[in-house]
Amino acid sequence: MKKHVLFLFFLVFVHVTPTFGQEAKYIFYLIGDGMGLNQVNLTEIHQAEIQHKNSPIPLVFTQFPHVGFASTHSLSNGVTDSGAGGTALAVGKKTKNGVIGMDSTGTIPYKSIAYAAKEQGKKVGIITSVSIDHATPASFYAHQPDRDMYYEIGKEIITSNFDFFGGSNFLKPETTFDHKKAPSLFPILEKAGYKVLKGKDAYAQLKNKSDKIILMNSDGTPVDALKYAIDQKPSDLKLVDITSAAINSLHQDNTNGFFLMIEGGKIDWACHANDAGTTIQEVLDFNASAQLAYEFYQKYPKETLIVVTADHETGGLGIGNGSSSLKTKFLSHQKTSQSELSNTIGNLRKDRPNATWDDLKNLISLQTGLFSKIEVTETDRKALQDAYQKSFLDHQKETAKSLYASDDKIAALSISILNRMGSISWASNNHSAAYAPVYAIGVGSEQFSQKMDNTDIPKKIATAAKLSLD
Repeated sequence: MKKHVLFLFFLVFVHVTPTFGQEAKYIFYLIGDGMGLNQVNLTEIHQAEIQHKNSPIPLVFTQFPHVGFASTHSLSNGVTDSGAGGTALAVGKKTKNGVIGMDSTGTIPYKSIAYAAKEQGKKVGIITSVSIDHATPASFYAHQPDRDMYYEIGKEIITSNFDFFGGSNFLKPETTFDHKKAPSLFPILEKAGYKVLKGKDAYAQLKNKSDKIILMNSDGTPVDALKYAIDQKPSDLKLVDITSAAINSLHQDNTNGFFLMIEGGKIDWACHANDAGTTIQEVLDFNASAQLAYEFYQKYPKETLIVVTADHETGGLGIGNGSSSLKTKFLSHQKTSQSELSNTIGNLRKDRPNATWDDLKNLISLQTGLFSKIEVTETDRKALQDAYQKSFLDHQKETAKSLYASDDKIAALSISILNRMGSISWASNNHSAAYAPVYAIGVGSEQFSQKMDNTDIPKKIATAAKLSLD
């Protein structure tokens, strides 16, 4: 009996403990902000449908051998925000919504897995498709009682001494939380030894790629986030460009390994807008960065750990809204994000004050496929034509507000109709309490084949890499 118990204990020990002698030297921690299981599933289903297949076409990370799921509630709420969610994934502790890297009182700072990696001598990179001072990336390097303390968060880059930062820009580089004018962050960061690079050409021209780097959008491009993937042009800075640069820089002149956090931040934004077509392209954009991580893993399979997860789900996305037949292929007719469609409609209103209903209808058709490629019901046509009447003829500008956008009502209505025709439904414009998926491959990845809490994820990474979160 005693031998039987010891044998069972040994099996459990082997199952939950990384292989003796192995240590995760290279750590990729990918976070799809707002990316619930259905955001992933929709992308795979859609990829199959546009190829006239019924079985989902997998993303690179859904093929990882170890899969689990995590609860995401915060200390204060059943539905987390990205501050508390990011903090849980970064430090392994719960906090209340809105707090970054600290306890719920906003007085005790917590050490993140990124700091633990730096203490061990690893290089550290923090990159995102939104601003560098946004909640999820901030949770890995900053400690602030309020996620909106953007200037104060940005200054903590200096004390972090991390090696690579990438994203669109900084939201408030010259204004403190109490709305006071402050010295620009950029010369302060440069004085601290960071090369502040604007655009991928600036990175390409940098001679010493192992310098401490902050890579951002070029001048004249958006500050709050990279452009949505669906709206990007070849010259635009993309998350995969930043990921490639980060891997290149962190791996150069480095014998101790690295930790790289990659956030697909605009999956969340697209879901707040209930924009399924844009969401799919954001997940594919995130998957492109996962592909680069996987290609690195293939070169160093005995030294690399990749973990892919989300801080929460956004929108309560549903796939299938009545019929047994899915028509997500309709979403492929969408050419721009709801936000960009809103801008295009605004430009039509401005440039052509006497634009007719047919003018607007043709614009909507060109950008969404409605009317020309997708049959529109009489009820939906009337709703759009009524919105045209109010907006273009009666000059009553109506908007549809979500967390990160205030879009033209006609644009939002058009995308809503397209979503419904494409078998998609949404529960809200905000976060949900749905489980976050977890995918893992590499050293220590066997720990992730179970249900867990989001606070368990950095602890398991620490175990695989022999880091201390205490």
